[in-house]
Formats: sequence, structure tokens, C-alpha cells
Amino acid sequence: MGVVNVTPDSFSDGGRYLATRDAIAHGMSLAAHGADIVDVGGESTRPGSEAIAAGAEIDRVLPVVSALAAAGVVVSVDTSKAEVALVAIGAGAEIVNDVTSFGDPDMASACVASEVGVVLMHMQGTPQTMQVDPTYGDVVAEVAGYLERRAATAIEAGVASDRICIDPGIGFGKTFEHNLELLANLSSLTDGPHPVLVGPSRKHFLSRIMELHGREGLSERPDAATGAVVATSIWQGAAVIRVHDVESAADVGRVADAIVRSDR
Repeated sequence: MGVVNVTPDSFSDGGRYLATRDAIAHGMSLAAHGADIVDVGGESTRPGSEAIAAGAEIDRVLPVVSALAAAGVVVSVDTSKAEVALVAIGAGAEIVNDVTSFGDPDMASACVASEVGVVLMHMQGTPQTMQVDPTYGDVVAEVAGYLERRAATAIEAGVASDRICIDPGIGFGKTFEHNLELLANLSSLTDGPHPVLVGPSRKHFLSRIMELHGREGLSERPDAATGAVVATSIWQGAAVIRVHDVESAADVGRVADAIVRSDR
């Protein structure tokens, strides 16, 4: 899954693809370099970000989703608003990627009616509060339990079980240690009934690892560290990896996948 942030303030590429033509061109490039899905978002969810109105979000994503879908790209819309999801689905989006796991009470019905795929993510708190003081007794068990409950709620609302993907929400209400523990125990999620999406791309915890080894974060090679998480996530059974640099991640994924499949 390649990322297209049509925002001025996303943590990695905010402002780079705010212009519609640039976002469309980037989405097409991601698909050409190996993205099976292109995830289009119009609202930043970086730590401390503020929510925007549905209308503004629609203005950002609608022309991009429409153009990519018309070109045959499988498009996911990254939104937590049912209003935005419905418009994007009407424009050709096939997946709704919701960081709030149907926090909007109208989102389930929007997804049921259109029979799209859904991604349900774990986040402790909101983007405004999630990194203030994330606390868990057992982060792996609590994240797994939350996602199990949200998937059950979606199924009760009418979403087919085989259209649900779950995401542990790396970097969303987690400390450095929480992120590492979740990634080290990803099989606790992949052993379940739903495919797992992992979104590690250029996250702050990777910079922290580099700094602990005397390196200056991810400034020079932001995607090399991401590649390590891509490989280990695939090894543990992840089905979808959400990244900014599809070309390098796809190469890592092809090799990791070949090794994993040779052992089965």
C-alpha cells in the first residue's frame, strides 16, 4: 500500500502533494513502482494534528481518488468520516482505511452498503492526545483485544468478515517500547482470522533506533530502516505493508515473501 497524503501537514510528506495534479501523478507513480493499493488521505493524523471539516477533506481527496480509480488503480481512502468515505467510494475507492475503527457511527453503514473492504486500526486516544502519555498493562494483548472487538462490531453491523483487515497502529498512542513489542509479537495478530496491515514507514521510533546507535535519525536514508520492518512483518504473516517509498519496499517485500513461502 502506497501513501498519498493530500495534506499540508502530514509528518513525512505534508505539502508535497497538496496540489491535485501532483497527488495524482504521485499515486500513478506508486502504482507503477509496485503498489497494489494506493491510500489517499486528506487529513493529517500525525501526533498533535487538528481535525478538519469533512468538506475540506472531500475537496482534497475526491479528484485524486476519481482520477486514480479511473486509471485502474485500486484506491483506499484514509478517512474516519462516513461523509468522506461515501463520496470517495462513489468516486471509485474500494477500501476504507479508518484509524478510528468506525468511531463515526455512520461509517459501518456506509461500508456495508457499498461492500468495500475496511481497515480497522488501533489508536489510544486521538491524534491530538495519543502521544501525551500512552499507557498499557500488556500492549500486545490490549491491542489484539481491541481489534478483535472492533472487528466483531463491524461484522455485527453487516460488514463481511472477509472484507476486514486489522492494523495495530504503530506510532498511534504507543511509546518507543510499545512499538517494538507489537512488532516483535505481530504473529499474535496474524494468527487470527483477519489479514493484518502494518504501517511502519518513516515513523519516529525508527529514528530513535538509529540515534541509539550513533546515527542521525532517518534524514539520509529514511526508507532503509523501514525495510527492516517490512521484512520482519512479512516474516510474521503481515498481508499489507503501508509505505511512502513503494519501490524500495516492494523489493524488500518480494525477497521476504519468497523466503517465507519457500518454508511453507
